[in-house]
Amino acid sequence: MSAVSGLFLLQLSTQGGSAAPRSFFELILTSDPVTKAVLLLLAVLSLLSWAIMFAKWRAFSVAESSGASFVREFERARGIDDAMLMAQRSKASPFTAVFSRAVQFINDTKPALGATTDRTARLSGSQVEALRLVLDSQSGREREELGRFIPWLATVGSVSPLIGLFGTVLGVIEAFEGIATKGSGNIGAVAPGIATALIATAAALAVAIPAAFAYNVFASRLNRFDNELEGFGSELVALMVREGRI
Repeated sequence: MSAVSGLFLLQLSTQGGSAAPRSFFELILTSDPVTKAVLLLLAVLSLLSWAIMFAKWRAFSVAESSGASFVREFERARGIDDAMLMAQRSKASPFTAVFSRAVQFINDTKPALGATTDRTARLSGSQVEALRLVLDSQSGREREELGRFIPWLATVGSVSPLIGLFGTVLGVIEAFEGIATKGSGNIGAVAPGIATALIATAAALAVAIPAAFAYNVFASRLNRFDNELEGFGSELVALMVREGRI
């Protein structure tokens, strides 16, 4: 009876072939080269997306904190000259850049409406419209600078699942090859291929989910920041009205 049992166990070990991987890393090391390339590509995309996330988080934090400080001081300014002194003392931010561009336009533009005994020289309606275009242009430039590389997060979030699906298909193919090679559909034949497929799927989701989430968060913050810049431009025009420049 023991001889029969030994023969049966020997037959099972022969059908099982080589020893199955016992850990996650062994499974990756024993996978085919194409699957390894897929996992390596996903790892590179993950590092890229996390680097962008940390960089954008820091850039938004600095821009929002320094910008909010300048805007609070700007609201207390009595005129353009007073605001210029505040801008010189404040940290560089998109708001100070927009303000500096507006001041440059004002200094380079000769008021179309001459001074009278009742009022000082003022900008005409067309000049005010040109000023608003300058403010919009500079605001858009600052927005583009702050939003640089954010679309890459959307690309990583949308492409990673497709790359993972490619690895999943390769794993299923490997499972069928195991069935064809060993002549049976037992768990020892299909497990390595199925496990590789699941690893590729899990890796793709681990890359795509944070990237897509971060893209939505940063896109929302960028839109809010753009609205704040637009509001700041309106406050600048209002300050010029109070000062009598318009």
